[in-house]
Amino acid sequence: MNVKLVCVFCVINVYTAFTQNKGEYNNQIIDGYRPIWFDLGQKTEYGSKYSGGLGTYTVKHNPMAIYSPEVEKTFFVYGGTISKEDKYLLCMIGCYDHKTGMVSKPTVVHDKQGVNDPHDNPALLIDKDGFLWVYIAGRGNHRPGLIYKSVRPYDITAFQWEGFKDVMAYPQPRYIQGKGHFLFFTRYDGERRLFFRTSTDGLNWSNYQQIASIIAPGETKSGHYQITGQYGNKLVTTFNRHINGDCDTRTNIYYLQSMDFGKTWTLADGTPIEIPITDKDSPCKVLEMESLGQNVYIKDVNFDIKGNPIVLYLTSFGHLPGPQHSPRKWFVAHWTGIKWENHYITTSTHNYDSGSLFVDGELWRLIAPTEPGPQYWGTGGEVVSWVSKDAGNTWNKEYQYTKLSPRNHSYMRRPVDAKDPFYTYWADGNSDCFSISYLYMGDSKGNVYRLPYVMSADWVKPEKIDYSQNEKSN
Repeated sequence: MNVKLVCVFCVINVYTAFTQNKGEYNNQIIDGYRPIWFDLGQKTEYGSKYSGGLGTYTVKHNPMAIYSPEVEKTFFVYGGTISKEDKYLLCMIGCYDHKTGMVSKPTVVHDKQGVNDPHDNPALLIDKDGFLWVYIAGRGNHRPGLIYKSVRPYDITAFQWEGFKDVMAYPQPRYIQGKGHFLFFTRYDGERRLFFRTSTDGLNWSNYQQIASIIAPGETKSGHYQITGQYGNKLVTTFNRHINGDCDTRTNIYYLQSMDFGKTWTLADGTPIEIPITDKDSPCKVLEMESLGQNVYIKDVNFDIKGNPIVLYLTSFGHLPGPQHSPRKWFVAHWTGIKWENHYITTSTHNYDSGSLFVDGELWRLIAPTEPGPQYWGTGGEVVSWVSKDAGNTWNKEYQYTKLSPRNHSYMRRPVDAKDPFYTYWADGNSDCFSISYLYMGDSKGNVYRLPYVMSADWVKPEKIDYSQNEKSN
């Protein structure tokens, strides 16, 4: 069948499902893992600004998965749908049991009631008592964020809304023992501004506390995206800046950390600094790319064996897909304890190729769609791991996780305390046209497992995918 006709047919099916499916699915258990497909709609001759299987989108929804040693299970959230014809967002949670090697049927935490946008995807937190907290993202300031709590510890079958309904785009919740919930998030006030709030119990929250709002001379608006991390009691945020508020001009990297639950903030070397950050040349700037005319897309932040931050990022020469803004290069920025060092890793074909940085002792590992996929200039590609054993100075290709795939793979995510075989997970999807989307998990050794799209039992083993050429690279 002609591809254009297939796409038209798909769009008709999507519209029908989207307009008819208005049910209330909260706390319903779904018979399989069916991630959402999405297209931002900003089209070019090389496809959309970003599109495809976006069940684990965005990198600014973080964390989305957590391994719990207490019950030997990995809990994970994602954006799902009812069926392969649907483009209708359900905020879902699933569970992988490391003792049995099985996944449970997923549960709908929150039915978005007609919203089809994975910007509303969830994030996850587990408290000291084992309760699962699911932070449902809002979009802009017109769709509020919500917080749900599991009815029972370590149990995904039932959730209750905790009364929180407020501005909360891109939620990034963290839990600090003895302190409580710490929430990084974004407000849209005509511009994207960064904030945090705290709560001892997840129910009663502090006032908004602003992190950054940089407006350079000659500009009228600010704008930022942040990626955050946690190392023990240390909370960190890394963020870029949007020139005059335009997110398509995101550039530079800034870094802040707090050791006291957000009361005070410092640079990586411990130098105190006041927030909000308003100066584009603030001493918290760790990478300057604006003068080079380059965009910066922050993908992840992790920590070396000493607890020093490592920022994973991609650079390009503009926001549009296709060859005109190549090359797209992957780097890490590493605080050595004395200075920031930047190290090149590899290239890929799209600004929104997104993966995660893993640290296992002295070994650093990037898992990302850095090989071109079947939709060459589209979001995502084939999944590859790259490793460094010398603090990021040099990198070598390790495993080719996927090969000859029918659809691009995108948004490889890193669970907190990731444990094999649920070491990473992601979704696939055709970035050129509406398609089915599957959810996958992978271990640290290059093995890939596809989660069941349809389940006839409450617990099922994921299907191991035989990529005959995913052996370790020399």
